[in-house]
Amino acid sequence: MDQLDTGRGTAPVVRGAGVARLKQALATSAGGIVIRFQDGAPQLVVGRRRRERDGVTWTLPKGTPDGRETTEQTALREVAEETGLEVRIVRRFDSIEYTFSQGGTRIHKTVHYFLMQPTGGDLGRHDHEFDEVRWIRFDEASSMLTFETERALVARAARAATDGSFPGPALATGGGEA
Repeated sequence: MDQLDTGRGTAPVVRGAGVARLKQALATSAGGIVIRFQDGAPQLVVGRRRRERDGVTWTLPKGTPDGRETTEQTALREVAEETGLEVRIVRRFDSIEYTFSQGGTRIHKTVHYFLMQPTGGDLGRHDHEFDEVRWIRFDEASSMLTFETERALVARAARAATDGSFPGPALATGGGEA
């Protein structure tokens, strides 16, 4: 689950000329793009959440560090919890940044992603943060993922999955079946 880093980057509400400015905060999360090959074609894991403000969203697994976790530890734990899969990091990937407002605070968030492979587990064992978790083809992501930042990230990951820098079907281990 994503949370705020209110210890850094916060500013008090500033008022002037009858206009209130939002407090500001920084938030950091980490997650993964879990890739497997099915019949030679790459697939990734996505999850569906129901949220009051957004309705239903389809998104990549990610979350906030616990204590002094490294970015890698956070990504591995969050992906395992949210998808039910056991995974390994293949390599560090890109980060995305976006801004949103919550509870009177404008939050600038950075999410660090890793390319990952499933090594075991079962999508049916995902936690409560996703209502549903499923494998999809990369060409489905552009119409399924809710947020543009994630759609662009997954488009870059699709190239990485097929350019020879990611272990292909012959090297992949585990299936992480649904």
